[in-house]
Amino acid sequence: MVTGPDSLGVTLMTLLILLHSFTSKSVKFEVLGPTEPIVSVAGDDIILPCYLKPNISVEDMTVDWMNLDYIDERVYRYQNGRIIEVDQIPSYRGRTSLFKEELWRGNTSLKLTRVQGSDEGQYKCFIKSQNWYDDMNIQVLVKAVGSRPVVSIEGHREGGMGLVCQSEGWHPEPDLVWLDSKGVSLSAGPAETHRYFKGFYTIKQHVIVQETDTNLFTCRVLQRQINEEVETEVHIPSELFDYTTPWRRSFIVSCCLGVITVIGLALAVYYINDLRRKNDYVKKNWSPDFELSRRHTVDVTLDPDTAHPRLILSDDGKQVRLGNIKQDLPDNPKRFTCYPRVLCKKGFSSGRFYYEVQVKEKTRWILGVARESVDRMAGILTPDGGYWAMRLKDREYWALDVTHFLLPLREEPQKVGVFVDYEEGQVSFFNVEARSHIYSFTEQTFNEKLHPFFYTGCDSAPLVMCPVDVSDLF
Repeated sequence: MVTGPDSLGVTLMTLLILLHSFTSKSVKFEVLGPTEPIVSVAGDDIILPCYLKPNISVEDMTVDWMNLDYIDERVYRYQNGRIIEVDQIPSYRGRTSLFKEELWRGNTSLKLTRVQGSDEGQYKCFIKSQNWYDDMNIQVLVKAVGSRPVVSIEGHREGGMGLVCQSEGWHPEPDLVWLDSKGVSLSAGPAETHRYFKGFYTIKQHVIVQETDTNLFTCRVLQRQINEEVETEVHIPSELFDYTTPWRRSFIVSCCLGVITVIGLALAVYYINDLRRKNDYVKKNWSPDFELSRRHTVDVTLDPDTAHPRLILSDDGKQVRLGNIKQDLPDNPKRFTCYPRVLCKKGFSSGRFYYEVQVKEKTRWILGVARESVDRMAGILTPDGGYWAMRLKDREYWALDVTHFLLPLREEPQKVGVFVDYEEGQVSFFNVEARSHIYSFTEQTFNEKLHPFFYTGCDSAPLVMCPVDVSDLF
């Protein structure tokens, strides 16, 4: 047996490595980061700080970065020493990375390059070892100053001159104002705002101006949150206000004929497409009678053992909302750990059942039913992932079918009814107050218990389980 300083050093080094490995796998930790939003200029690179306390290695852990605006995909995942690209949000590919040389001391900060408008949102840094996990949220704000406004003359309008102003490349969404030569705001039509590729905004607005002593007019686009504005001044020659000149009469007649032709073609195309869309919607959207569905009402109570640690449930289990901090709750395999989701206690494996949920004042939500065995870490919110649900996001309603389907709702539901016919393989959604059908999943196959399911979104308003008024049932 060989002994000496060298062998002693090797032994000590081996013991340190083993101790470090054991510590990183067994010690409880906190995930820490900034409490203030991170503000970035579009096109720049930013770092989203995230680190462990104590500073133990994450090299054998799972590190997930998520943008909470996306349900099923991740910004970045590191697991067992490898980068996992499956389910990565396409717009983040090639723009995200960790500091690999810092992982051994618990630094899991994310570098995001070439920031774009769609990157704005709430991010979660989630870290999981073999027997512990924790997370923290960071708000990212993106600002971008758009192009100098372009002003075009549209021609004579109602005794004045029609102008249109457009600017693009803004974030957040800007405002537009028309001013006369004295800086007084002019009455104008509603601004048209569109969000295009990479999340930046274009704004356009029409105005009718009358002849003045200067005929100078200004289009100003401004974003008050980032304290930025750009403007363009335009001068309209007096001759253009004279409607009686022959060239003006000819110009106006030509414009009118052109506009009528374009409007006619647009209406024809719109009617054909709308009719096709309505036919497709009706075909996909068959439903049983609303009143008959309500006769299968059941009492639903939220299951605290499945609730994400940031969810706050009422004492009676009838309300759920998103809290500001992660609660210290017992770890169990039934609990959702990545997204603020929760199931109800009772599951159903046969027959029919119906329940109602108040969604009033919420800006985002998802609800429906889920298989009992759905993935608690993430899980795709479609029938393939074990979910039959609809969602509200950005004032748009979607059925989360195999292909997400935009729902053409005329009224925003304040209370949503969910009906399930297990044997028939059907899940239907209703606008309770309008007593109207929203959407149905049909011809589904159920082979295990289904539980009412809820996702609260990032706002603090509650989802409320509502008793059904039995006097309305018959």
